[in-house]
Amino acid sequence: MKKYILTLSCKDIIGIVAAVSGFLRDNGGFIIESAQFGDPITGRFFMRTYFSSEKSAAALEKLFTPTAQKFKMDWRLSDTAIKPRVMLMVSRQGHCLNDMLHRYSTGNLAIEIPAVVSNHNDLRKMAEWYEIPFHHLPANDKNNQEKKILKLVDDLQIDLVVLARYMQILSDETARALRGRAINIHHSFLPSFKGAKPYHQAYERGVKIIGATAHYITGDLDEGPIIDQEIIRVDHTRSPEDLRELGQDIENQVLARAVKLHIEHRVLLNGNKTVVF
Repeated sequence: MKKYILTLSCKDIIGIVAAVSGFLRDNGGFIIESAQFGDPITGRFFMRTYFSSEKSAAALEKLFTPTAQKFKMDWRLSDTAIKPRVMLMVSRQGHCLNDMLHRYSTGNLAIEIPAVVSNHNDLRKMAEWYEIPFHHLPANDKNNQEKKILKLVDDLQIDLVVLARYMQILSDETARALRGRAINIHHSFLPSFKGAKPYHQAYERGVKIIGATAHYITGDLDEGPIIDQEIIRVDHTRSPEDLRELGQDIENQVLARAVKLHIEHRVLLNGNKTVVF
C-alpha cells in the first residue's frame, strides 16, 4: 500500500469532510490521520489527511479533481515515499547548517539535499564533509546572483529553500518566486534587535527572554507567516557569549522543527498566518 498526504484549503461550507472521506472510501483509501480547521475570521477551511491506497498518485489526482473543482479547493496530493529536495543557503555562521546536515545524514530529516549555496566560501569544507555540492555565489551583484539562485532551484528541482542563517535580504521578486517554499530562521527577542551583534544588544538591554522564529520569507524583512517559535528565560548572570550560545541552540531546534513540519505537509498558508497541523 502506498501512503499519501492530501492537503487542501477552500471556502468553509458544509460537506467538505464528507466529500473527502467519501472519496477515499470509494477509492480504497484508508485514513491513518486526519485534521481540519475552519477559520471563523477568514471563512477558510483547511484539511490535512494522511492515508494509504493501492492506487497511484496520478490516478488519485485525476479521480479527486472533480471534487476539488466542486469546492474550488487549493489542494495538493503528496507521495510520502518521495523525499523533498531541499537547498540550504548560508553565509558565515555555520550552526544551523551543521545541525541541518547532521539531521539529514542521520535520517532525522527525510529529505534530499542537492546543494548548499553561500555568498561566502567559509563553510565549503563543512558541506563537502557531508558530501553535499557547494555553490559559492557572491552577492556583489545581487540581481545576477538571485537569478543564479532561482536557476539552481529550477535545475535541481528544489521543493524547499532553507535560509540557515543566510545574511542577505532577498528581493521582492525572488521572495514571490519562492512563496510558501522558503523558510528563514530569525533570532527573536522582546524587544527585537536588528543588525550586527544582536546578542550583545540583548545583553546591554538586560533582556529576560531570548528565542527564535522560523517563518516563510516574503518581501517584508522578517515578517513572513510564522511556522514555529521558541523562547527560554535568562537572567543577569548570562554573558553576551552565553546568550549567543543559547540563542544558536534555539535557532537550530526551531529551524529543524519548521522544516520537519513543512516536509510533512503540516503547514498551510492562511493569508499572513499559517495553520499548523
